[in-house]
Amino acid sequence: MILITPADENLGLSSLDPGASVSLSREEIKEALRYNVKEIANLQEALFAEGRQSLLIVLQGMDTSGKDGVVKHVLSGVNPVGLHIVSFKAPTSEELNHDFWWRHGRGLPNRGQIGVFIRSHYEETVIVRVHPEILEKQKLKSELKGPDLWDWRFHSIREIELHLVRNGFRIIKFFLHVSKDDQRVELLERIDKLSKRWKFNMQDVEERAFWDQYQNAYDETIRNTSTTYAPWYVIPSNDKWFSRLLVSNVVVSTLRSMNPQYPETTEEQEHKLTEAKRFLNLGL
Repeated sequence: MILITPADENLGLSSLDPGASVSLSREEIKEALRYNVKEIANLQEALFAEGRQSLLIVLQGMDTSGKDGVVKHVLSGVNPVGLHIVSFKAPTSEELNHDFWWRHGRGLPNRGQIGVFIRSHYEETVIVRVHPEILEKQKLKSELKGPDLWDWRFHSIREIELHLVRNGFRIIKFFLHVSKDDQRVELLERIDKLSKRWKFNMQDVEERAFWDQYQNAYDETIRNTSTTYAPWYVIPSNDKWFSRLLVSNVVVSTLRSMNPQYPETTEEQEHKLTEAKRFLNLGL
């Protein structure tokens, strides 16, 4: 866990090694991950049965950072009924007629579920900042697009997340940190391997020109929105299997701290269960 860095006021992505790993074999990492996958499944079952709280996992990162892979491998044991995944794309015309949080609020999980945002409301302080032309589509009055806009959005996000926590949500946010060179290798692999070519998008290559701007936007976003009630974790993600293990460690730890409990039966329910058992044992 030492390599998971909770973001703080001293965060600087340039000072964090996206290639960090441990002296474990690939099979040892996978074995530890398999254990966590089972533990997450067991804890989520209790969470669903309890039906009083929810876990929201936010996944952010540059293209090829492994967001989909985290979902596929870390949450593979969870009953789909207890899992709610939303992958946010460019907003629709309907979504642009509302405030920036509106569509994300609609994507929240039910009580008892684990929710995953693949990309999220944080795109509003990252990609919109890197590409200000996107902001023009959001139909804000000119006086609302001044230099205070980003501080306002940071404040809004902190308040929204606090509201969710006060209503039974736990929120953990992951920035999957990859190097620019690792991304280059991953993109080349998508071109060269037929089984991965469907993932390739020319825009991913074009966005590399804005790499430094994205890193700066993430720096400021994470620094201004990492809180005790909704922390950010910066995960070294050049090694995808190690990244998945680190994320799974945090998910297990968080679910354990939520301490979901199977509902206790009342005296009346116990009486009905006894009667049901008697009838069933009689073969009725």
